[in-house]
Formats: sequence, structure tokens, C-alpha cells
Amino acid sequence: MGVLVAVFAGLTGLICYSDLFRFFLDKERLLNFLNSMGPWKFVGFIAIQAAQVIVAPIPGDATGLLGGYLYGLVLGTSLSTLGLTLGSFAAFILARTFGRPFVEKFVPESAMKRFDYLATGKGAFLVFFLFLIPGFPKDYLCYILGLGHLSAAEFIILGSVGRLFGTILLSLEGNFLRLHQYTSFSVVFGVALLMILLAIARREQLERMFRLHYGVSKK
Repeated sequence: MGVLVAVFAGLTGLICYSDLFRFFLDKERLLNFLNSMGPWKFVGFIAIQAAQVIVAPIPGDATGLLGGYLYGLVLGTSLSTLGLTLGSFAAFILARTFGRPFVEKFVPESAMKRFDYLATGKGAFLVFFLFLIPGFPKDYLCYILGLGHLSAAEFIILGSVGRLFGTILLSLEGNFLRLHQYTSFSVVFGVALLMILLAIARREQLERMFRLHYGVSKK
């Protein structure tokens, strides 16, 4: 428990005082950029969310928090969900269209080896659960699942609903920052961090269970 508290305190300080944090909290600068797009400003934010799934040049957690900070909980969650769904579907379709050689350009070899079993079966509930787990590499998952047997409709439903919890959590954190409710932000951030640390600590057990579900042994 002491280690978790120390990690939480360290990460909170890093986030709150880093240049990256201050950049994303420069509301006027961000709003000016998005407002310069006129009626397309919401489209611009949705495009940023979609692009970070496909190419991942921007931290996904940062853009999710940004949506809540700029637009509040409800609208921020809605815009982020739409962008994430579009980006996820694009990655899925690209993988399905161009196959494994294309996917390997975006997904590291280590991730391909870890989650290759997902391309061999359907397992709708398992896919939903993987999208639900905090800290799981969901962007890679979109590409890998494109090589599998899920239909596009199944993927959209499982991916969008599975991502929703994490999106709401990030939008809620951003909204607390927007309202200068820093205590509430710290509590929600602490809960999210604890969930991620628990998932990391149990990663090996979870992956072993998933592989057994698919009837394959760990490589």
C-alpha cells in the first residue's frame, strides 16, 4: 500500500507540474486553435481522437482528459467516444483489408506475440473485457482484431461500449480540472491509477486465463 501511495503522489506531481500538463491546460490556446476551425471545431477534436488511435502520436489519456476539460463531462465523453470509435474502426478495417504485414508496421512484434491468439477466435465477451481493462493497449487490439473473425458490427459495439468506462473516467477528470475541483480530480485519478496498477500486477494471470479460454498455450 505504501508503494501505491508513493507512486500516486509521484505521478500526480509529475502530471500537475510538467510542461505537458500545462500545455493541455492552456484552455485559451487550445480553444483558439479549435475555434479557428469555425463550425468544424468539434470535427477537429474528433479527428484528433481518431488519429491517436490509428497512428498514436498523441497520448490517448491526454486527449480523453482534454475533451472533459474543454467541453465538460457529457459533451466531452460524447465527442471522445465518437472519435475513438471512428479511429478504432479505421484501424480494424485497415488490418482486415491489408492483412498482417500491414499490421506489423503499426503493432510492435512483442505485442503481436503476446496477443496473437486474439486473431484465431471470436470470444466476444473476452474482447469486451479487454477493452474494459484500464491500461490495456487498446489501440493495438484494434489492429490485431482486424485479423480475426469478429464482424465489423460486433467490433464497433464491443469496442465502443468497452471503451466507454475509461472515456467517462478521463472526461470526468478533465471536467474536475475545468471546474478547479482539484481534490475530486485527485480522488478519481487515484482510483484510476489503482485499477491500472492492479491490472498490471495481474497481467500474467489475466493473459494466461485468456489464452486458456482460446485453447492455446503461452509461447
